[in-house]
Order: sequence, then structure tokens, then C-alpha cells
Amino acid sequence: MSHSPRRPSPDRRSVLRGTVAASAALALPTLGAAPALGLSGRPRAAWGVQTGDVTTSSGLVWVRSDRPARMIVETSATDSFRRTHRRHGPLLGPGTDFTGTTSLRGLPAGEQVYYRVTLADPDDPRRTSEPVYGTFRTAPSTRRAGVRFLWSGDIAGQGWGINPDIGGYRAYEEMRRLDPDFFLCSGDTVYADGVIQPSVTLPDGRIWRNITTEEKSKVAETLGEFRGNFRYNLLDENVRRFNAQVPTIVQWDDHEVRNNWYPGQILDDVRYTEKNVDVLAERSMRAFSEYFPISTLPSGGSDGRVHRVVRHGPLLDVFVLDMRSYRNANSPDRQADDTQGILGAEQLAWLKRELSRSRAVWKVIASDMPLGLVVPDGATNFEAVAQGDPGAPLGRELQIAELLRFIKHCRITGTLWLTADVHYTSAQHYAPERAAFKDFAPFWEFVSGPLAAGGFPANALDGTFGPERVFVRAPERANVSPMESPQYFGEVDIDGGSGELTVRLRAEGGTVLFSKVLQPGRGGQ
Repeated sequence: MSHSPRRPSPDRRSVLRGTVAASAALALPTLGAAPALGLSGRPRAAWGVQTGDVTTSSGLVWVRSDRPARMIVETSATDSFRRTHRRHGPLLGPGTDFTGTTSLRGLPAGEQVYYRVTLADPDDPRRTSEPVYGTFRTAPSTRRAGVRFLWSGDIAGQGWGINPDIGGYRAYEEMRRLDPDFFLCSGDTVYADGVIQPSVTLPDGRIWRNITTEEKSKVAETLGEFRGNFRYNLLDENVRRFNAQVPTIVQWDDHEVRNNWYPGQILDDVRYTEKNVDVLAERSMRAFSEYFPISTLPSGGSDGRVHRVVRHGPLLDVFVLDMRSYRNANSPDRQADDTQGILGAEQLAWLKRELSRSRAVWKVIASDMPLGLVVPDGATNFEAVAQGDPGAPLGRELQIAELLRFIKHCRITGTLWLTADVHYTSAQHYAPERAAFKDFAPFWEFVSGPLAAGGFPANALDGTFGPERVFVRAPERANVSPMESPQYFGEVDIDGGSGELTVRLRAEGGTVLFSKVLQPGRGGQ
């Protein structure tokens, strides 16, 4: 099994050197400025393009305009665009912050797709923008090609924003050069509760400088402020260039709204004039759905939820969880009966059903929070699944125990848990012989992050499901800046011939910190 990065084909190199790179580097509007409704000239798409939830035959393309415009997407099998297929997308306007998503269907499996997005003046279709270019690979319909993807999370957190002195979000450029099939963003895509100051003095006296915007000068409460938070990361050229080449599968967690939030919470925080977190969450979800191409949200033309399955050919299904929207309140979490848990009863039933239907060799469970790591919320409450009691399942652990028992008894193989959230990287192996709860098959959980945020020390383990920390790399103090500690992302490489799955935990700078090979049908060994 090869461990070398997949190399772009000659045509792919050409498009990345030329049209895609050029379009990603377009000058951006004035920081924090809203699109104007009465601008002269032609529309502009200076925020780049994105693709999301790509399958064997479909994908979503995203763009943002600087004024009302009709979105037009042309696809081609080559970067010359000699022969194209044109799709007319939505009319972009203030109702979606001038963003829009167009669904591409009927695409060839396992092929490189080149696309360009043009914005047309709705009153004069002859007045069009300069095209913005992108490319992506569809999922293969056979095992032969294999699958390789990256994952991480936690972006613009703890006051560490886009720093031009260090080249911005450098990890995105490193990930782009690895040329993965897609990127799984495991939540905390923005920090709507995190203010970005112009500068921060580090412990060693160095100065960290941030690009700042009006919307990042306070915690987000209004719809406009949430939109500004999602727009902020697109100011980084590395992100725009990455988005033009690598499709994403995106989930959310707490910082899209506010640290450690749960439905029904009433805030006791002087920074907020809006105390009802459900109101804040609704506004954030609207902005989230506007700024990411997600098949189950309104921009994707579906039913408005984050949890979904993205099928990536016969080797891989990705089960995207939402551990935020349906959870019960954070508490000491020691209750002996808990049907709501962290997923909610309906999402748990959905996950069981979809896992049992899956015929993929590997079933990645994309979890926005870890299972066996103790994540406190204040002095007595807990934020994730584990609550520090190593005995029989209690509280939210009951729901996870039910899921793990179901996976074992239904003989569902090839499950693998990936997450971010805790701002370090680690590998945990879970086994019943070490556990208080024993009715489950062994499995692995891998953690990677942050991608552009502060680093934190490793969390304690909870023994209920028998985790063993096989590897960990974490800072020794809290909120270590990206100038002091590397950022982390993970890589999953599934070999098309053998079906072997290799996980690599990577540090910014090209270092592979840890590697584990898993065999098909026996993912928990």
C-alpha cells in the first residue's frame, strides 16, 4: 500500500497553476463591507468558489456575489472548457447574503470535473462577471481507485485569526498540496463567540497581528454578525485556493453559536443582549447554510438538518453527526435513564438505520465531539459524552452504549470515529476487556485539530468504554498560539486493492506524527 500523496495529472497541474489559482487570488471587497445594491459595472465573485457533499454522480457548487446576480455554472471534462455543460443556478440576493448553491447531477464517476462560475446581471444578462474557476474529483464507482481524505476542525478560535505575518492559515495550503479527494471539517468552522483583536502579545513578547473586521469585533448576535463570522475565513487566500480544489463535508458544533451551548439555554453572559440561545442558534444556522454547500440544508434544496450520509463509492460512507442541536442540557450527567442524550432519539434511530443499510467497506462516523475524553463545562457539568465516572454507562453514555451494542449485534463492520473539538491530536482504541460496559466490538477514535486556533492540553479519559490512549500530541498549557505550536490535521487513505485503511495524524510542516493501518472487516483490531 502506497503512503505517498496522490499527484495531480498534467491537466490538473495546469489548471491549478492558472485559472483556479488566479480566481482564488482575486482582490476582495473592503473588509466587512456588505454588497451594494446599486453598483455600476459587472458583478464580481471575489469570495471564491466551494464544492460540497460530492458523490459518484453529484456535487454542490457555491459562490457569493457583490450584488444581485444570476449564478451560472459550466462544467467540463478538461481545463480547456472546449465542451461544456451549462446549468442556471439561483438568483443571488440579500435574502441569502448574496450567496447561492447550484446542484450538479449526472456527473461521471471517478473523474476530474472542471467548472467555472459566472454571475449575470438579472436586468441585463449580457453583463457578466469574470468567471471563477474550480475543480474536484467525483467519487469512484469501483474500489480500484481508492479514497483519500483529510479531516480537522477549530478555525479562528481563541482570538487567533488571519495573521498576514505568518502567511495566514498556512495549514490550508499544506492540505491543498496533498490533493485529497475531500476534506471533512469536523465542526467549530467559525468562532462566533470569539472576538478577533488587531494584535495579541505572546508570552515570549512577540506580537501576533490579526486581520480584523467589524463583525469579529464582538460576539455574534444578529444575523449580519453571524454572516460576517462565516465570511471572515474567506478573507484568507489559502482558504479560497483550497476551496477551489478540494470538496468539503462540513458539520457544526458549539462555536458556530456560542461555547458549550445547548437547546433551551438562557445565557448569563454580559456580552450578550440576546440571552435566548435558541434565537442565536437559528440565526447561526441560517448563515451556516448560506456559507457552506450542504445537501441537507436549504441551500442544497433539502430538509434543513446537518446530520446526513455522504456516500463516497463502494469503499466509504461518511455518517455526519450533529451532537449539538438535539442534546439535552449540560449537567453532571449521572442520570440512570436518558433517551435524549447527545444525539436525540430521532437522530439515533436514523444513524442505526443508515449504518445497517450501508454496504461500504468503511463507515466513518464523523463526530463533532469525542466519546471517551472528559470535556468539562464549568465546575460540575459536562459538555461531551464522558463525565469522568469510569463505571457503567450513565447520562449521555447510555445512548452511545445503545449504539455500540447495536453495531456489534448487527455485525456492522468497518466503523471508525473521527473528531476534532479538543485542540490537540490523539488516537484512542476502545476495547470491551478494558471497559465497564462490555457489549460492543473494539473500535478506534482519532482526534485532530485545531486547524487555525489555540492549542490545549490533553483531556482525561473516562473508562466506561475502555479507551486506551495509544498516541497524543498536545501543548502543556492552554491556548498556545499557532506561532508557538503547529496546527494539526488527519489523513485517511483507503487502498483500492486491499481495502486497508491507513490513518495518519499530521502536524503542520509536513510531519506525520502517528500512523495506523486497519484491515477491512476488522476495523477495531
